[in-house]
Amino acid sequence: MKVSKIIPIMILSLSIFSCGKVYSQHASSKKPNIIYILADDMGYGDVGVYGQKKIETPNLHALAKNGMMFTQFYAMPVCAPSRYSLMTGLNSGHAYIRGNDEWEQRGDVWNFKAMEENPSLEGQLPIPDSTITIAKVLKKAGYYTGLVGKWGLGGPMSVGLPNNQGFDFFYGSLCQRQDHQYYPGHLWEDTYRVPLNNKIQDPNIKFPANLDPLDPKNYAVYRQNDYAPDFIIKEALRFIKKNKDHPFFLYYPDPLPHASMQAPQRLVDYYHKKFGDEKPFLGGSYVPCRYPRATHAAMITLFDEHVGQIVQALKDAGVYDNTIIIFSSDNGASNEGGADCPFFDSNGPFKSEYGWGKGFLYEGGIREPLIVSWPGKIKAGSKSDLITATWDFVPTACEAININSPKNIDGISILPTLLGKQQQEKHPFLYWEFPQYGGQQAVRIGKWKGIRFDMLKGNMKIKLFDLENDIQEQHDVADEHPDVVKKIAEIMKKEHATPSVYEFRMKVLDDH
Repeated sequence: MKVSKIIPIMILSLSIFSCGKVYSQHASSKKPNIIYILADDMGYGDVGVYGQKKIETPNLHALAKNGMMFTQFYAMPVCAPSRYSLMTGLNSGHAYIRGNDEWEQRGDVWNFKAMEENPSLEGQLPIPDSTITIAKVLKKAGYYTGLVGKWGLGGPMSVGLPNNQGFDFFYGSLCQRQDHQYYPGHLWEDTYRVPLNNKIQDPNIKFPANLDPLDPKNYAVYRQNDYAPDFIIKEALRFIKKNKDHPFFLYYPDPLPHASMQAPQRLVDYYHKKFGDEKPFLGGSYVPCRYPRATHAAMITLFDEHVGQIVQALKDAGVYDNTIIIFSSDNGASNEGGADCPFFDSNGPFKSEYGWGKGFLYEGGIREPLIVSWPGKIKAGSKSDLITATWDFVPTACEAININSPKNIDGISILPTLLGKQQQEKHPFLYWEFPQYGGQQAVRIGKWKGIRFDMLKGNMKIKLFDLENDIQEQHDVADEHPDVVKKIAEIMKKEHATPSVYEFRMKVLDDH
């Protein structure tokens, strides 16, 4: 990528550049490439093959048509812990990162101008250098590893940097806060800042009271020159072209469609014509937007276009048939920034109103779309109801390339299901804990789902739902099934390890 100015922040370890011989040794090994495409805040029902009627996602439809879609795949309820589990194979009872921690001990981390002047204010709580990530595992196995998109597991000058966590190449955003709008002052390439031609703008801005909120011209100030997703997808395509001759792992956590509502005008105009006029979003928490429904739909369609571009790049490079492509989302849909989840039924069969999606352990907050394609290996157009989760990616990737999985993880390989085999190991349960949004725990056992809410207030009562007959979790049947509740309580106790990070502790569990 050509840039006019680059600000050095940290010198890369020489080990990053010492892998050329390893690559040549594996160039003809026939090991599959692996691409993990992760959406940000995309709900189960935001994708056409999962029931979306208003937003067009033809490339995800094609991916499902050529691969396998899962109906019972789970993530975490917010960004950082979901991405941590994906990278490590650990559930949140054993994870180092269990919530979003903005690492506010450093100073005024929500001041966007201050962040631009002082890079040490960027990023979230860093993961330890001892963390075993899938990138480290695949790199050791001879893969060239790339992360293009949003990281969120450590800021500049910290051990959490992607280049310190197994990625040979990184391009995108280190900091989740900077992804609260799509015209940032810079992106990152490895450990260097790459300036963008944008003015620094706090996304938590309100529409001026003296202007007409119905006039689209008054929103032009929120569109600038360099739209970050354009730069990010270009780097992903370049990565594929550059590394087509040896096995590679590309982690592509696209920032779309997380608020703020900002999208290419051509797509906004398309959906504005399709939906008609609508009430503007006047900001305050994210950037104001004249047509928030049209813009949200445009962002999802743009994400879908990125998927199509990645698939085409693989075909152009002649490696499509030897590439595992995985698509999912980090958490359920969000009603932030003007997004109208009920209008789109963004969480599909689950409830889409606030309190039932992102940030909560209800199905709408953690059940996500999952599509996996591997030409010639995965039966085209297949579907699975296997109960699986983000922490299954690590062992699945390892088995797919015939290497040992890291020890002491919570994930299991779902490769047998992907390949249509019968001998699939199954989770006896799935466990979640989330020390934010009031403090929550949840367990899934077969058709049963147990949840605790308001744990920061000392609540330990478990609500129980029969997902086969109550998919929207409206009827608490705990009193009718005390034996199930008891088993779930035992799992909650057993799976919870006291967090290393004090901010993730819940007094009701850890005050001993």
